[in-house]
This record gives sequence, C-alpha cells and structure tokens, in this order.
Amino acid sequence: MNRVASLTLGVFLLGSGLVFAQQSPTPESMQSSVQPVDAGNKFCPVSGRPIGVMGPGATVQYNGKTYHLCCGGCISTFNDNPEKYSKIAEVQSAQNTTNGQ
Repeated sequence: MNRVASLTLGVFLLGSGLVFAQQSPTPESMQSSVQPVDAGNKFCPVSGRPIGVMGPGATVQYNGKTYHLCCGGCISTFNDNPEKYSKIAEVQSAQNTTNGQ
C-alpha cells in the first residue's frame, strides 16, 4: 500500500511540474534576437500604389523582412500568397536602388 501511495504521489508531482513548465514564459535571453530587415519597398506589392497615399499604410513580415503595404486591406491578400508579393516588392526595391530613388 505504501508503494502505491508513493507512486501516486510521484506521478502527481511529475504532472504538476509539467503543467508549471508549460505555463512559464520564455526568458528574453532565450527568445530570438533576430530583427526583421526592412525590405525598403516604396510601392505596395499588392495594389501598386505608392506607400502613404492611402494613409499611414501597413506592414507585414515574411521570411525575416518587413514589407510595406498601402493599406490594411492589402494584408490578407499579401498573406494569401506571400511568396508572390514579396518577390514583387523585392523587384520594386531593386528598381528603386538602380534608379537612384
């Protein structure tokens, strides 16, 4: 009987420890310190409009980069196909750099 009580107590304590471990926040030192890089696009890759003409604009992050959009309405479209729109933004940024903008 004493052995069953010891095993029951051990399982209870182990379970309690696992629950506590899952609820503990991750220390800042263990969180990723990588900050996204600004893609530098000046035109919305979704609509083609200049950033800022629709208000303050919006941003999305994809593959470690921050992409600028003309408005919040373009966020879901970008997120539906981020590969496509991130490539459009990269091409625009490259053209801006070669044209001196």
